[in-house]
Amino acid sequence: MTLFLQPSPFYLLPYSHFAKIQIVFLKGRAVAYIDMYDIKKRYDVKQIFDGLNFHIEEGERVAIIGQNGCGKSTLMKLATGQEEPDEGKVIRDKSIEIAMLSQMPKFDEEATVKEAIEAELSTLKAAQKRYEELSNLIATNPDDKAILKEHEEVTAFLDHHNAWDLSNKIERALQEFKLKEYEDRLVTSLSGGEQRRVALASLILKKPDLLLLDEPTNHLDVYMVEFLEEILLKEKFTLLLISHDRYFIDHIATRIVEVEDLKLVSYKGGYESYLAQKEARLQSMQREYENLLRLLKREEEWLATGVRARETRNQGRKRRVFELREQAKKNPTLIRKMKIELEREKKSWRGEKIVAKKKMLFEIENLNYTIAGKELIKNFTTRILQRDKIAIVGPNGSGKSTLLKILLGRLKQDSGVIKKGELSIGYFDQHREMLKDDATLIETFCPDGGDRVIVDGKNMHVYGYLKNFLFPKEYLDKKIFQLSGGEKNRVALALLFTKKYDCLILDEPTNDLDIQTINILEEKLLSFEGALLFVSHDRYFVDKLAQKLFIFKGDGEIEISHQSYSEYLDIEKEIQGLESFEKSLQEAPKEEIKKENKPKKKLSYKEQRDLELLPPKIEELEAKIDELNNCLANPECYNQKGLQEVSQELAQAQKEYETLSERYLELLELQEELER
Repeated sequence: MTLFLQPSPFYLLPYSHFAKIQIVFLKGRAVAYIDMYDIKKRYDVKQIFDGLNFHIEEGERVAIIGQNGCGKSTLMKLATGQEEPDEGKVIRDKSIEIAMLSQMPKFDEEATVKEAIEAELSTLKAAQKRYEELSNLIATNPDDKAILKEHEEVTAFLDHHNAWDLSNKIERALQEFKLKEYEDRLVTSLSGGEQRRVALASLILKKPDLLLLDEPTNHLDVYMVEFLEEILLKEKFTLLLISHDRYFIDHIATRIVEVEDLKLVSYKGGYESYLAQKEARLQSMQREYENLLRLLKREEEWLATGVRARETRNQGRKRRVFELREQAKKNPTLIRKMKIELEREKKSWRGEKIVAKKKMLFEIENLNYTIAGKELIKNFTTRILQRDKIAIVGPNGSGKSTLLKILLGRLKQDSGVIKKGELSIGYFDQHREMLKDDATLIETFCPDGGDRVIVDGKNMHVYGYLKNFLFPKEYLDKKIFQLSGGEKNRVALALLFTKKYDCLILDEPTNDLDIQTINILEEKLLSFEGALLFVSHDRYFVDKLAQKLFIFKGDGEIEISHQSYSEYLDIEKEIQGLESFEKSLQEAPKEEIKKENKPKKKLSYKEQRDLELLPPKIEELEAKIDELNNCLANPECYNQKGLQEVSQELAQAQKEYETLSERYLELLELQEELER
C-alpha cells in the first residue's frame, strides 16, 4: 500500500533517531524540516517559480493557497523530493519521516479496510510489543544499562507518535471516517473517495514528523472534517497542506503562504488573519488590484458580521452550559431543562417563513424515497420560493444529491407530490455534463459563432467575461479535454451565468476550485435573483450564502432551519455533550461499584519513572531560570555572554520548564485518580 512518496531519504526511523528527536523537543528548539532557496521551476514554456524561498519548521501548520495551476502541488512535490528544481536548493532534514496523502492511494488487493490501516501501523505495533518485553526485562534486570537505554528509545518513539493506545484510536478513526461498516470489505472494492478516507485514517494514526495533505477535506462530510481538525490539533502535527476550505484553514493553519508572481508571500495565522493582512498589503499597491481588494473587503466584512456575531451569541449559551454542568452534579433534572432549551433554540426557526409576493417554484408534499431498503427521504414537505437560497447539508450518503435529482425529474419519488411552476433550471454537478470535450472555450460560449456573450443583459466579449473567472486570453482556443478538473469546473460555472434561469441547482460546486474562484462564485450567487439550491460540505460557503438549511439527519428525516450552519452545528454539539454528560451521571453509581470490585490500577513503569525523575529536573530548571534572569539584570554578565544568547537560553529554559511541569502535574492528577 503506497500512501506517500518514498524516495530514499524518507523512511521509518529506528528508535535511536526518535530518541534524538525527543531531546530536540525538550530543548525547545525550532527545527527546520525543509528549506528552499531561490527555487526556479519551469514546465515546457510555463514558468512556475522564479526565485521562490520557503521553509517549514517543527510544529508549524502551513497552508498553501493560490490560483489553480499556480504551482501549489509542485511545491508539495519539491518538498517530498518527487520533483527537483531547475535551479536553487532544497534542503530536507534526513532524520525525519515525511508522508503525503496520495490523490490515488494504492493498497494490497487482498487487504480489508481494517487490515490496510493496521498494515501501515506495523512498526508502531512492533514498538508496543518491544516496550512490553523491555519493561518485563527491567523488572528482573533493573541495572542493565543496555536494556534501560533501549527502553528509553522505544518510549521516546511511542511518545513521539502517541502510539500507546492504537486499538482504540483505530476504532475511533473507523467510526469517525464512516469506515466501520466497511472494515471487513476489500479496500479495493471501495469508491475513490472512500479509499482516500482509508489512506487519511492510516496517515493520521501513523503520525509522521511532517504530513503533507492535498485537499484533505474533499470527500469528507462536515462531521469528518471536524474530527480531522480535532486530531490534527490535539496530536500537534507539523503540516503542509493545500485546501480551499476556508474554515478548515482558519482553524488549522499557523501560517498561510500564497503563490503570487512565481514567488511566495507569507502571512501569519489562519484565514481571517490572512484577509486582514492581505487587505492592508493591497491598499498600498496599484489600482489594478482594486477589484480583488473589493472582493476581499466584502469577504472580511461578512466574516466579521457573520462569524463574530454568531460567536458573541454563543458565549452566553456556552457559559450557561458550563454553569449547568456544575449544578447538574447536585440536580440532574437541570440537564433535561437545558436540553429542552437548546432544542427549542435549534428549532426556533424551524418551518417556513412565507414572504408575500414571491413566486412559488416548487411545492413538495409528503415526499418519500427509499433505495435498497434504506429510507433517504421520509414525509418531507416544504416550499421553495423565488430568491430562496437553500443549502442542503448532512452526512455523506444521507440522500442530499438524491433530493436534487428528484427535483430535476431524473429520479421518481416513491410517493408524495411535487408541484412545479413554469421555470427554467440551471444544473451543475461534478460530471460537468453541459461541457463537450472536443469543443474549444470560445465554441462552448458562442456555439453559433462570433465572440460575444450576453451576461446580466450586457453584451460582452468572451475574453472580457472569462477574465472574471481567471482565464487568460490564450485559453480561448483550448479544447475542454485539455483543461484540468478545476478549470473545467470554472468553465461550467461561468457557462451557467450566461443563461437566464429561475433556479440554480448546484451539487458540490466548490470542489476543485481555488479560494479566489470561490470568492467570485459567491459574489455571482449572492446577486442571483432566482432560487438557489446547493449541496455542499464547505461550512464557510454555506454560512455565507444560505438563508435556509435542509438538514439531512441520515434516517430519512429532513430538518428545516434558518440558522447559519455553523451555529446549528454548535448547538447540536452542545446537545450531544449534555446527553453524554447526563449518561455519565446516570452511570456514575455503577462505575463506583465496579471500581470497588476491581483491583486498583497502577502507573506504568514509564509514568512512575517520570514521576520520580521530573522533580529534580524541574528544580534544576528553576535555578537556571533564576540565574539567567539575574544575568539579564546585570550588564556586566549579559555583555560578557551576549545579550541575545542569554535571552535565547532563557526562552529555551522556560519552554522546557513549562513542558516538564505540565507533564508532572498530569502524572500527579493521574496518580490521584488511580488511588481514589
